[in-house]
Amino acid sequence: MVRVLLVDDEIHAVEGVKSAVDWERIGVSEVHTAYNVQDAKHVFARHSIDLLLCDIEMPQGSGLELLAWVKENHPTTESIFLTCHADFHYAKQAVQLGSFDYLLKPLPIPELEGVIARAIAKRDESSKKEEYSRYGQYWVQHQPLLIERFWLDILNRSIPTHPEAIRQAAEERNIPYSEHMQFVPVLIVVKRWHKELSLRDEKILEYAIRNSAEETLLTVGDYGQLLPIGQRALLAILSCDSLANEEMARLIHCCEGFIASSHNYFYCDLSCYVGDPAYPHDLPTMTDRLFMLDRDNVARDNLVIRLDGLSSVTTAYKTINSQLWTMLLKEGDSGKLAEEAAESLEKLSRLGGLDAKKLHQFHQDFLQLVYGYLHSKGIQAHQLFGDDRSVEMSVSAARSVKDMTAWVRHVAMKATEYVISVEQSESVVDRVIAFVTKHIGTTLLREDIAKHVFLNPDYLDRVFKKEKGISVTEFVTRERMAVAQELLLKTSLPVNVVAAQVGYSNFSHFSRMFRKYSNKNPIEFRHEGASKPN
Repeated sequence: MVRVLLVDDEIHAVEGVKSAVDWERIGVSEVHTAYNVQDAKHVFARHSIDLLLCDIEMPQGSGLELLAWVKENHPTTESIFLTCHADFHYAKQAVQLGSFDYLLKPLPIPELEGVIARAIAKRDESSKKEEYSRYGQYWVQHQPLLIERFWLDILNRSIPTHPEAIRQAAEERNIPYSEHMQFVPVLIVVKRWHKELSLRDEKILEYAIRNSAEETLLTVGDYGQLLPIGQRALLAILSCDSLANEEMARLIHCCEGFIASSHNYFYCDLSCYVGDPAYPHDLPTMTDRLFMLDRDNVARDNLVIRLDGLSSVTTAYKTINSQLWTMLLKEGDSGKLAEEAAESLEKLSRLGGLDAKKLHQFHQDFLQLVYGYLHSKGIQAHQLFGDDRSVEMSVSAARSVKDMTAWVRHVAMKATEYVISVEQSESVVDRVIAFVTKHIGTTLLREDIAKHVFLNPDYLDRVFKKEKGISVTEFVTRERMAVAQELLLKTSLPVNVVAAQVGYSNFSHFSRMFRKYSNKNPIEFRHEGASKPN
C-alpha cells in the first residue's frame, strides 16, 4: 500500500493532478491533499505518507520548510517538488534537503507518472535494504546458534538423513551448505572429575573445556562447529574434502594436546574419538558409532581413539572367583578382595576383550556375591547401600574399570565393616536401644527398627534376644510402660496425654497394656503412688 500527499495552495492545481494521474497503474492506493504546510502536517499525523508532491512557494510556509520538517519527523518519505520557478537556488536547497526530484510546471502527465513511479521504486528499494540490514544484524548476532541448531537437528534426525532434505533445510535457514562437503566428527567425552565438584564448579569447568576445544580443534579444516551432544559430551564437526595423512596426523596431535591440557588444568579424565570423513547425511550414523566406541571403552582414558582403534579380540568372560572372594568377605579382608577384583579386571583389559557388556556382567556377579553373603548374615543389603554415595558409585561403576574398581572397594569395605559390627551384637543392640529411646512417642514397628540397623527383622530379634533375653517388640513395650509410670508419678498430665506421650493413640489399649505390666490401671497407679510417703 502506497500513500501520496499532494500539497499546493492552488486548489485547482491539486485537483488537476489528482484526477489526471493514473494512480492505480503506478501502484498508489491512497491520495491525500493539503493546501498549506499546516494542513500537510495534520495529514502526516493521521496517515503514513510514502510520497510527498509539493509546491515550493505557498503563502503560509514554503515547501522547503515542509520538506525539512518531513525529513526530521518522517525520514522514509520520498519528496518531489513541483514549481513554476526555475530558480537554481530553490533546486539546490531541495537537493540538499534530500528531495527525490525538482520539476517545473506544467509537466506532461506521463512524465510525472514516470517520476512518481521511480520515486516509489526507490522507496521500496530503501525499505528492502533497511530490512536486509536489520536481518543482517540479526544473522550476525544469532548465526552461531542457528548453525548449531541446524547440525543438532541433523544429528538428532529431526531433519531426515537424506541429502535433499538437508539441503532444503539449509536453504530455508539461509545457511551456506554444499551436499558435496565432507566432515570429520570428533566425539569428546569427560569420563570423570578428579575431585568432588559443586554443580556450579562443574558447569564452569565444562565451559572451560568447551572453550579449549574450540581454540584447539576447530583450527583443523576449513570450517568447524562444536556441539553439546549429551551429558559431559561434545561433538566437533570439522570440514574437509578428504583427510590426507598429514591432516589426520595434525588432528590427532591437536586432540592429544587438548586432552593433556584438560587433564592438567580442568581436573578430569576424558577421551577423544575420531571418526572417518562423512557426508552430512551420514553423520548421525557415524556419531552413533563413536558413542558405541565410547561405551565399550571401559579400560583406557586420556587417549585419542580412531573409529577402528579398539581391539576387536573376543575373550570369553570368566566369572569371578566366588569361593575365594566369599572367604575374603567372611574374613573381613576388604582390601585383599578389592585387589583381587582389580587384578581380574586388569587381566581382562590387557587381553583386549573387556567391553561394556563384560563389565556389566562383572558388576552383576559381584553384586550377587555380596548380597548373598549379607543375606546369610540377616543384613538388608539394599538398605545398607541405599545412601547417595553408594548409589552414585554403583551407577558410575559400569562406565570404566577405574570406576568399577572404586565401587568394588567401597562395597567390600562397607559390607565387611557392617558384618563385624553385627557380629559384635552389643553395638547393634546399643543402636536399637538408642533409637527406641529417641522415638518412644512414635509408632515403633519391629520392621522400622530393623530397617534402621539394616537387618532382617527376624535376625534382629535373634541378636537382640541373645543379648537382652527378650524380643525387640517386648523391649519397646517395657520401655513405654516405664516412661508412662514416671509421667504418672512425677507430672499432673492427664492419663490420655501420658498415653500419647509414649506412642499410644488408643487410650483403652494403653490401659490394658499398663495393667498387664503394673497390675493396676493408670489412675490407680497414680493414686497409690501419690499416697505413699516420700
